[in-house]
Amino acid sequence: MKGKEFEVREYPVPEPASGTVLIKQELAGICGTDLHNWEFQRMEHDVIPGHENVGVLDAIGAGVEEDYLGNPVKIGDRVVLSPGVGYGFLPSEEQPYLRGGFGEYIYAWHPESLFLKTDLPIEVAVLTEPSACAVHCVTRAKIRFGDTVVVQGSGPIGLLVLNWARLSGAASVISVGGPGGRLEMAERFGADLTIDIADVPDPNDRKRVVRENTPQSAGADVVFECAGNPAAIVEGLDYLRRGGTYVEYGHFVDSGTFECNPNQMLLRKNLRLEAAWGFESNHFIRSLRMLEKHADLFKDFVSHVIPLERVGEGVNALHTGYHLDGRDAIKIAVKAHM
Repeated sequence: MKGKEFEVREYPVPEPASGTVLIKQELAGICGTDLHNWEFQRMEHDVIPGHENVGVLDAIGAGVEEDYLGNPVKIGDRVVLSPGVGYGFLPSEEQPYLRGGFGEYIYAWHPESLFLKTDLPIEVAVLTEPSACAVHCVTRAKIRFGDTVVVQGSGPIGLLVLNWARLSGAASVISVGGPGGRLEMAERFGADLTIDIADVPDPNDRKRVVRENTPQSAGADVVFECAGNPAAIVEGLDYLRRGGTYVEYGHFVDSGTFECNPNQMLLRKNLRLEAAWGFESNHFIRSLRMLEKHADLFKDFVSHVIPLERVGEGVNALHTGYHLDGRDAIKIAVKAHM
């Protein structure tokens, strides 16, 4: 990615140095962060995007005998790679090359690289990174059994947050977002109510609907902001009951500001505000464990698999209404070998 342009380039494929591995990519997800970096031009250098990665070990450097958890590995094993050291965001023209997932190979060159072996299907394994984000987000909320939870945003992160929140004890889960295909997935994940922002365009009407669907119309116990739109924060704070918890997660990339009256919007609500950044290694590990346990839930989560040459189309689909090839997009993934 160079500015707002996408082009296919060739790089030499390295022989792994001691302590490193070369992964032949099977699938890489297009993330909202990729969209926002493209949309707001937050990258100051050319980059090979792709930080949601699954592939097979193609070559192994000396001394590498196991994954992060101590499981023995060999050439041909499927692994998921955490982007923690910068994979998918590093300068593409600096050596070592191939440090992003939108390509045939990714070179895990950093000594602190975290990769885990898995037997999951690639369409589920590729969700490990976004699921790790959701694990961190839900963990920060400290959900209690019987809570009413609202998730703003029905993209991949919002849907994964909804699912893990439900499995964490939420008695009622409300999804606010769109388009329809994504809200159908929210219902499959157990959403008790979905609110399509296209059908209910007035924020005040959405606030009313949300509160009417909470105990005593008092508001939700927990609200997650996963939409990445500053205006969603203003709206979502009014979904909360007094003393509730608001978890902000949608602004990994700087996408603007909003006007805030701390007295009215925060203090008088006596709320708890959490702001979660990315994830840590333990969230990545927990994410894979949960995906392995609940793999059947995610059978159709990857709605589109496209070749490298169509990455620009995939990003633009997320920019212009979440629609590609005649159907709603949930998760778009890139496959170099098609």
